[in-house]
Amino acid sequence: QVQLVESGGGLVQAGGSLRLSCAASGSIFRLYHGGWYRQAPGKLRELVARITTSGSTNYADSVKGRFFISRDNAKNTVYLQMNSLKPDDTAVYYCAATWDLDSSIPDYWGQGTQVTVPS
Repeated sequence: QVQLVESGGGLVQAGGSLRLSCAASGSIFRLYHGGWYRQAPGKLRELVARITTSGSTNYADSVKGRFFISRDNAKNTVYLQMNSLKPDDTAVYYCAATWDLDSSIPDYWGQGTQVTVPS
C-alpha cells in the first residue's frame, strides 16, 4: 500500500512559479513510476508529467519547457516545478504512483492540491 500526500498548491499570478511536492509513505515508492495529473472544472483528468523509476521523464505538450518533474527516492518524494504559469494551468493537481509503465491507470492517487492562476 502506498499513500500519497500532495502539498505546495495555491494561488499564483500568471508568469509565476510553484513547486508541488508529493510525499509517499513506505520505501517501496521507489519501485513505482511517479506522475502528476490535473483536472480542471468540466474537463477530464489529464497526465501532466511522469517520471519512471530510472528517472526518465515525459510531459504533456502543453507544459513542455515550463514544468519539470523530479524525484528524491531517499525522501520518497516526487516534485513538480511549475514555471511561467498560465490561467489554463488552473486545476486540481494529483500525484500518482504506477507499477506498470504500460498501464494508463495509476495504482495509487493523492488527494489533490488546487493550483489557481487568475486571468
